[in-house]
Amino acid sequence: MKEENVILVNQFDEQIGLMPKMEAHEKALLHRAFSVFVFNNKNELMLQQRALTKYHSPGLWTNTCCSHQREGETNLQAGSRRLMEEMGFVTDLVEKTSFIYKAPFDNGLTEHELDHIMVGYYEDNPNINKEEVECWKWMPLEDVRKDIEVQPHLYTAWFIIIFDKFYHFININHESNS
Repeated sequence: MKEENVILVNQFDEQIGLMPKMEAHEKALLHRAFSVFVFNNKNELMLQQRALTKYHSPGLWTNTCCSHQREGETNLQAGSRRLMEEMGFVTDLVEKTSFIYKAPFDNGLTEHELDHIMVGYYEDNPNINKEEVECWKWMPLEDVRKDIEVQPHLYTAWFIIIFDKFYHFININHESNS
C-alpha cells in the first residue's frame, strides 16, 4: 500500500507542497489536518481510543476521528471520508475553527499541524474499524474536561490542546443544534 501524502501549508493554510506523511512527521513540517468531534443530543462526545498498532499515540483516547486532507479534498469532504473509514458512519459536519500546534512524540516523530476543528451530531453507535480504533464511548463533555485534568496521559496531545484553548468552539451547550 502506497503511503499517503500530506498537504504542506504555510501559517495562512496556503498549500506549498506535498510530502509523504511519515517524512513530514520526521521533519516536523507544517501540514494540514483535521479533528472531528461528534456529539449526541445529550451533549456527550463520541471518543475513540486509538488502535494499539498506531505509529504514534497508540491506545490513547481522543476526539471522534482525525486525519489529513488529501490533495483536492475540502476539509469537510476529508472529515466525512475519515469518519466513515474509522467510525463507520457519516453525518453533516460544520467547521468551527483552526489552529497550529506542534507536538513531539517519544518515537522521534513530531506532529506539526494546522488542524481544522469540525463538529457533527449523531445518535447511533458507530461501526468501528478495528485497524484504526481500539474502542469508543460516549462521554459528557464536562466529564472529559475533568478527566483530562486528572489523567492527561490517557489522551492525545492535540485533544488536550483543543480542550485547553478551543473548548468554546466544541461546547454545544452555547448554541442550537440547527
